[in-house]
Amino acid sequence: MKALAGIFISSFLISLSGAMVPGPVLSVTITESVKRGVWAGPMIIAGHGMLEVVFILLLLGGFAEFLNNRIFISTVGMLGGCYLIWMSVMMAKDIKRMTINFHGGRNVWGGPVVAGVMTSLANPYWIIWWATIGLGYVIVSMRYGINGVVIFFMGHILADFSWYSMISFAVSKGKRFLNDGLYRNIMGICAFMLLFFGSLFFLWGVRNLIAPTT
Repeated sequence: MKALAGIFISSFLISLSGAMVPGPVLSVTITESVKRGVWAGPMIIAGHGMLEVVFILLLLGGFAEFLNNRIFISTVGMLGGCYLIWMSVMMAKDIKRMTINFHGGRNVWGGPVVAGVMTSLANPYWIIWWATIGLGYVIVSMRYGINGVVIFFMGHILADFSWYSMISFAVSKGKRFLNDGLYRNIMGICAFMLLFFGSLFFLWGVRNLIAPTT
């Protein structure tokens, strides 16, 4: 019982520290929370969590080596980078028309649940995390059977839900203090963040793909 509690607590703390690092999921959570309210964050993490369940099943099925393959990861980086750049451009196109009534601008394609899936897939570092740290946790958790894996995932996903729900709550409740100019500036910063991470992931994928093997 103490071992399972240790897995839960350590999984929660490590995952929380990772969730708090700015990235594409945070940018989309902010923009969707302004438009959709407090439930945007939990919905985005619901999509994120469903994808992670698939990854855990893949890891349990012995696909860790494939997920850590250089060509695969590089391709994910380039395609994911293109997707994030596209999201940034679509967001930037609407900034001048965005007003404080929060009905201006376009929502992310497919809604927040799909956005949770797509922004996670677009991040090669997320896949690497699961092929390394995540795999290690799954292996340790498996010593305690399926219950151990479930406890690990509960701690992991609870950290994501806690952090991004707090972000959504803060953003949605803060809407009353926004004016049109501040709102557009926030959307502009989020668009820039998506462009930054998209470019970073794309260039990383290209460099990783053409790097000589050792």
